[in-house]
Amino acid sequence: MEFLIPFLHVEFQLKAEDTIQLPPYKGSALRGGFGLSFRKVVCALKKRECVDCLLKFKCAYSYIFETPPPADSRMKQKYPWAPHPFVIEPPLEEKRIYERGEDLHFGLLLIGRAQELLPYFVLAFQELGSMGLGKGNGKYSLTSVHSGGQGIYPMPDGNLLLPNGSFVPVDIEAANQITLRFSTPARVVYEEQLVDNPEFHVVIRSLLRRISALSYFHCGREVSVDFKGIIDRAMAVQATQRNTTWVDWERYSSRQDTRMKLGGFTGEIEFTGDLSEFMPYLRAGEIVHLGKATSFGLGKYEMFTGKMSEHT
Repeated sequence: MEFLIPFLHVEFQLKAEDTIQLPPYKGSALRGGFGLSFRKVVCALKKRECVDCLLKFKCAYSYIFETPPPADSRMKQKYPWAPHPFVIEPPLEEKRIYERGEDLHFGLLLIGRAQELLPYFVLAFQELGSMGLGKGNGKYSLTSVHSGGQGIYPMPDGNLLLPNGSFVPVDIEAANQITLRFSTPARVVYEEQLVDNPEFHVVIRSLLRRISALSYFHCGREVSVDFKGIIDRAMAVQATQRNTTWVDWERYSSRQDTRMKLGGFTGEIEFTGDLSEFMPYLRAGEIVHLGKATSFGLGKYEMFTGKMSEHT
């Protein structure tokens, strides 16, 4: 397999200091607040945009949110955009109001070079606790950060332990039937349109784009595979059962000063065919998510082998 993507997954535990009121999809508040707090603690020149900033090639904020193209920009035409090298994984519980003293947990995935910036993320989420989260800007304290079941912050000396990351699995698995279960809305685009019931080749196209862009911009490796051949073979795999629902949600973008709709599909799709070749990409997608707006936690899915009915 021609891709090697290092990643680090950590868990944050917060304690409400005030009443915190969150929207139905909590990734909206966490991601929006994080962007503001990250800029506040990192940006040296307090510019509105990074494109003209003298520090853009050395700034953590610019790298995380507006990744500049590598010095060797010959691939810029192939990859005109860079995906964010992080994914916030919000709690999926229905609870929306957290009273003073209650705990709130969420996950954070850092990809490639972004792993080295974990201290900035910890500092930004500490700052967000002081700024306030959700409707009414409810305050919280960051009580702990864990990775792999081990506490990494705060350590007894008050510092942060930088843990070792892992690599996205690339093993070939024999399979002829799988079920993908999407737990957060997936925004998958095919022929410039959002789809609500993607065919298998559309899923594979989206995964190939995401994996190759993450590898190029954040892991320093260009994915060299027969994209057309993979997609052609993916078209032979059939969707044999579906149970999906479109979920709409909105967020306010302070940066763009507008409300944005970020709907996507959730639910399950069963695929049948010769799937072995595609398993590494599908396993990678379980970790890095699928589709657009993944930094909000969108496009999270689990894969099960076998029929959909066996996993409902």
